[in-house]
Amino acid sequence: MDLAFTPEEQAFREEVRTWVQANLPKEISHKVHNALRLTRDDMQGWAKILGKKGWLAFGWPKEFGGPGWTAVQKHLFEEECALAGAPRIIPFGPVMVAPVIMAFGNAEQQKRFLPGIASGEVWWSQGYSEPGSGSDLASVKTRAERVGDKYIVNGQKTWTTLGQHGDWMFNLVRTSTEGKPQTGISFLLVDMKSKGVTVRPIKLLDGECEVNEVFFDNVEVPAENLIGEENKGWTYAKHLLSHERTNIADVNRSKRELERLKRIARAEGVWDDQRFRDQIALLEVDIVALEMLVLRVLSAEKSGKNSLDIAGLLKIKGSEIQQRYAELMMLAAGPFAMPFIEEAMEAGWQGNFPGGVVANAPLASTYFNLRKTTIYGGSNEVQRNIVAQTVLG
Repeated sequence: MDLAFTPEEQAFREEVRTWVQANLPKEISHKVHNALRLTRDDMQGWAKILGKKGWLAFGWPKEFGGPGWTAVQKHLFEEECALAGAPRIIPFGPVMVAPVIMAFGNAEQQKRFLPGIASGEVWWSQGYSEPGSGSDLASVKTRAERVGDKYIVNGQKTWTTLGQHGDWMFNLVRTSTEGKPQTGISFLLVDMKSKGVTVRPIKLLDGECEVNEVFFDNVEVPAENLIGEENKGWTYAKHLLSHERTNIADVNRSKRELERLKRIARAEGVWDDQRFRDQIALLEVDIVALEMLVLRVLSAEKSGKNSLDIAGLLKIKGSEIQQRYAELMMLAAGPFAMPFIEEAMEAGWQGNFPGGVVANAPLASTYFNLRKTTIYGGSNEVQRNIVAQTVLG
């Protein structure tokens, strides 16, 4: 295993860094570095900038219009974007559904859907979780009944991240109740503007409506929107989730937020407190260790070996690190981190009260929001069981 970057990879990093610094709007990076509210225009605007460069589809092979980067190049690209203060690429289109369409969609579906994803013009949402079907996705109940040349879809999805912005949604739907639960699931693409689709925002602890409920009431979906074969959706769903392996660790954002924590500690006068510095040091050691674990996976892929099956371990550690840095930021600011004023999440409105600076305003919101990390993507309790079975035997 060689964790050192080659001269070619270092040159690639410099190329990405230079381009991102020149093209990332300053008002957007200001919001990201200070955890202020990003609008749809902010997120999709950056996606379109990347799309014009051909980098929104950064993980795609050349045959489908991507740059054909190696696993290490993809990692370096994500790291430089995160450190520069770029919004995280919304993964549902370019990172999740696109590889499924490439692998299992027909030529017409590839021609129809991939260009809009690569350009950033079309916003995709994920329809996996349902009430009662989270970590146990095989129990999904949303029903799609084939009637002639269309499917009639009825049911409900929940925790649909940024679903209020979605143009299209990829869904796991039940098309059969025979045999094992996994064998009756299909992978269906749904136009969210279709009659009978209702999106209901869920307001979270941080005051944001980041997630939604989506209801399907006799929604007509053309049969041509079925990916692959009917009742084979479980196979496609597993293929999709495999593309989250290193991404879900979110180590690049943790590196950026570590620097934010240090800035807040210095500004609030706790940087010289040895006990507090010890906590920052322990966090930094864990972030470096997590990065080494991610690089081990990338090193295995680079050398053509089977990558380590440690998705659960990456998710557990990555999510716990995110909660720790949010808590340490709160502790650094002390009482000034406590007031949650929703308007303060907007750039330029931080209030004329003691401690109401741009760095402190979002701390409570960030802390509340990151309570989710140990639950989404399969709760950490479930992930520990998976690690025990697949890694420890």
